[in-house]
Amino acid sequence: MKPESRKEEIINAASILFKEKGYSAVTMRDLAKAMGIKAASLYNHIQSKQEILSTIIIDLAEEFTSGMNQIVSSDKNATKKIENIIDLHIDVTLRNSDGLASLNNDWMHLEEENLQYFEKMRHDYEENFRNIVKKGVDQGEIKPFNIEIMVFSTLSTLRTLYLWYPKQRNIDADILKHDMISVLLKGIV
Repeated sequence: MKPESRKEEIINAASILFKEKGYSAVTMRDLAKAMGIKAASLYNHIQSKQEILSTIIIDLAEEFTSGMNQIVSSDKNATKKIENIIDLHIDVTLRNSDGLASLNNDWMHLEEENLQYFEKMRHDYEENFRNIVKKGVDQGEIKPFNIEIMVFSTLSTLRTLYLWYPKQRNIDADILKHDMISVLLKGIV
């Protein structure tokens, strides 16, 4: 594994601060203090706090989009595709739970071009998920509950995993994947 660049260190430190305080409350001085450097030194590696936020959110959104595109284009059935989506969310959460806080809570602070790009990726992701669920219902793999409720329930759980999982000390990642897939696909009764 290659060592982090200074820019990556700044982005990771900012992700933690954004998660703790929210994007609007964090200043460049807060970030510099957290890193033990002078605020002016940050600008040798990044242009602005907005650049940091955009990097965090767009990189994660592109990772989800790429994963979803691979899942959609696979020849697997709907149930297996949903399992793969759950795996994708868990894998990204385990790698970057701090960044997911910005993705879920601070995306509205993106500047216009990045905001539009993010909103399109999010919309397309949800539409792909919705289509997978619809196909599963149409083919009799998934019970014919309301599609919107199934999409909302599943994505809401997956999107908030970053809040819950870091507090869990006794749940192995493999158990998390197995049990979340079972609960989200089969329920608890």
